[in-house]
Amino acid sequence: MTMANQELRSAAGLPDGFEGPRGAILVELKRDGALSAKVLAARLGLSLNAIRHHLRELEAESVITHEREARGVGAPVFNYRLTDRGTALFPARYEAALTEVLDHLVTSGGRDQAVESLSIHYQRLGSRLADELAGAPAEQRVARVVHVMRDEGYMAVWDGGRDEGTLTAHNCAMRAVAQRFPEICEAERHFLTEVLAAEVTRQTHMLTGCSACEYHIDFRTPVSGGSVEEQA
Repeated sequence: MTMANQELRSAAGLPDGFEGPRGAILVELKRDGALSAKVLAARLGLSLNAIRHHLRELEAESVITHEREARGVGAPVFNYRLTDRGTALFPARYEAALTEVLDHLVTSGGRDQAVESLSIHYQRLGSRLADELAGAPAEQRVARVVHVMRDEGYMAVWDGGRDEGTLTAHNCAMRAVAQRFPEICEAERHFLTEVLAAEVTRQTHMLTGCSACEYHIDFRTPVSGGSVEEQA
């Protein structure tokens, strides 16, 4: 098990009853979308029989499902993926309350007022962290951002070094909100740019069907409050 996988599982925030191998299976499926029992067994260091036992339990609880994939003349492969119920096990903090507030703002002041309120949250958080981390090295800035994103339920993981790397959010704690107000994703990218003082390029996006939001962070090209490029 890699260090990144260990960090990802500790950041998942799954409810009681989904610890150990059961939780690890859910995290792997959350990250990659669909996996076979054989792949899961290899990743988790468990026997195929043990993995199948856990998969049967999780499927009986309706948190995962399987689909049959034919591969040429060989035996079909069964890939497992999260159901909507399984996806809902991952943090979606404040989403219901926030949606209610935004609905009220749209009704009373229009969509622009709701979008502005979302942006203000990131602006205030970005300003606070930027002041806190003024003059701090890149490693300290990214560690603080990862910590904040994990606290918010984003299952954030950093893979990189002093000059550049990839910041990945494997869960969107406000996905339903982001689907209605995609402007919040733009605000998030500007937040990362301000706090990390680096060039930020979004490479994958959950709202376009990807399994995670990935940002390439380049500390060699300092940016302060500027625009953020987008690729996907």
